Amino acid sequence: VQLVESGGGLVQPGGSLRLSCAASGFSFSTYAMSWYRQAPGKERELVARIASAGGNTYYADSVKGRFAISRDNAKNPVYLHMNMLKPEDTAVYRCFVWWSGNDYWGQGTQVTISS
Repeated sequence: VQLVESGGGLVQPGGSLRLSCAASGFSFSTYAMSWYRQAPGKERELVARIASAGGNTYYADSVKGRFAISRDNAKNPVYLHMNMLKPEDTAVYRCFVWWSGNDYWGQGTQVTISS
């Protein structure tokens, strides 16, 4: 299993970013996918989750109405569309899948919101 994130960077408050997670090595279309984040000195937080078919989604209260998770089961990426970004969104964002009884994580991509 391989999860490779991209799309992070430095953005001003109020800006937008789209994170991508390229997934391989498992039956992507049959598993829920998640995005987590962790800021320095803080616990890891589940940001968003999307069901295997894409119909059901979950969002942390802190990002509801600003972030959207999506997936393309034909090409195997999962996306995190982030809008109206705030300084408190600054964190390392990591892609996650639970597959065959194990947790798999990407290496993470840094998102920094600062003026």
